[in-house]
Order: sequence, then structure tokens, then C-alpha cells
Amino acid sequence: MRTLTLFTLWMLSLGCSGTGAPIPAPEEGSRPPIAADAPLRIKVLSYNIHHGRGADGRIDLPRIAAVIERSGADLVALQEVDRGTARSGWVDQAAVLAETLGYQYAFVTAIEYDGGQYGEALLTRGPTQARRGIPLRRRLPEEEDRAAIEVVADPWGRDSVRFIGTHLSHESGTTRTEQVVALKTSLESDPIPAILAGDFNFVQGSTAYLLMIEGWLDTARRFGSARDTYPSDRPDRRIDYVFARPKERWRVLSVTVLDERVASDHLPLLVELELLPVETGDPWGALDRS
Repeated sequence: MRTLTLFTLWMLSLGCSGTGAPIPAPEEGSRPPIAADAPLRIKVLSYNIHHGRGADGRIDLPRIAAVIERSGADLVALQEVDRGTARSGWVDQAAVLAETLGYQYAFVTAIEYDGGQYGEALLTRGPTQARRGIPLRRRLPEEEDRAAIEVVADPWGRDSVRFIGTHLSHESGTTRTEQVVALKTSLESDPIPAILAGDFNFVQGSTAYLLMIEGWLDTARRFGSARDTYPSDRPDRRIDYVFARPKERWRVLSVTVLDERVASDHLPLLVELELLPVETGDPWGALDRS
């Protein structure tokens, strides 16, 4: 983490009120351009940060920032992010994390909450282009509205990649299925390679999951029980995912669930991908463990 990171976080937390637009990343936060014939490798982190509240009951953004920094991720999808809520000290959490770590950021509101907003955020190295929020409505009155956020990222000076983060309903399997339909309808008409990451609240084999993998690569499907991400203290299920499309353009290089059991109620999921120039027919490459 950069010099005075913890001090910077503390100062920003006293009165940060970001606008939600990406902020310029310092030069050291961007990757240098890569050669045209070199493989494009991307580290993607999906992390439900539980508004920074850890298993110890403390809201601790420096701790979340340290987890993200250790991951070395190029693209980060964060769920359960607060902006200006009383419970989080009125902090714009996405802005604080981006400023501290040298990323750009984008935020979308899922619901108004506790005097502020609560939703999803993306952190990206280097410039981003078009971005949009995608509403994912509730089906039942007692449910929360959900959302997805999309940017077009080019941290590598060569290839553009669509990056989308989301958080689906935890109350209703029917709602989750409808939200998957809405996501796929919104995303699948664009030919630019895409990565979709987040807390999907479904398990492998469910109706929503089976619908999701029609056209999308589940990057951790063949990587055993180490992929379980929830709950963080004793993980026994996989509800956090990184998907990619088109399937034949992506190769999975590694899948790691980071052993950080205190910072949030979810474990962070880190996936390294390679964007292939041609069809390969083997998206898991040498790491196929089936």
C-alpha cells in the first residue's frame, strides 16, 4: 500500500463525499502497455465487503484496503458498499478505497439506506470508458432492489474488456432467476469480451446458476471445495463467482479463495484469466482438475 495509506484512509473517512464518477488513478496504479503479441492476463477480485464490518464487529476500511492490495487485482468487484450512511460514518467507501489504492472507481446505488446509499462498486486500474447501472428489481415487497454496474476497462493499453459487478437477491430463488434473465438480456448483445463478478447468492446446480452458465464460463467450476466463500469463518458454500464470455476466448490460469476470515462475512475470490486471441476449446487449460 502506498505511503501513509492508513493516515489517508483516516483523513478521508472524516468527510469524504465522492461524486461517483471515476477518479484519476496515480501513475503507479496503472499497468504499462503490453506488447501486441503478448497474452493479456487479468486478475479479477470479487469481494462482498459487508460495508467494511468484520467478524469482530468493527468497520475497518484500512483492513479491506489491505486485502485488496495483497490480491494484486486489476479489476475489483465490491458488493455491499456504503456511500454516506450513518452506520459507516457518512463515508463514501468506494471513493476512499480507490483513492487509497490508486484505482479508478464507479458506484451504483441499489437502495437508499440510513441517510445515504448502499450498492455495488468497481475498482479498475487505468482508464475506463462507458459505464452504466443496470437495475435488478425485487419481486416481493420484503426484498431489496438490487443492481449491477458495468464499465469498459482498458488497463493494458491494448484490449478493451467489459467488467460488470453485481449482487443478486438472497431472499428468493425465483427473484434470483429473474435477475439473471435481466442481466443476460442486458449484457449479451455486446460482442466485447466480458467479465461478470459478484455475490450471486445461488449455488451450483440451482435454476439461476444453470441459466447463468448458458453462454458464460464459470471460472471456478472445476476447482474443488477450496472455492467455497461463505460464511468467512467456516465456508461451506460457493455463492461468489467470476463468470466470463465468450467462453472460448478465456482461459482460467488460477482460482484462489483468499484466507481472510475477519475483514468481512465473505471470503474474497481471486481469479486470474487470460484473454485468448483465437478459440481454444479448453478454457481451463493446464489447470483442469476435473
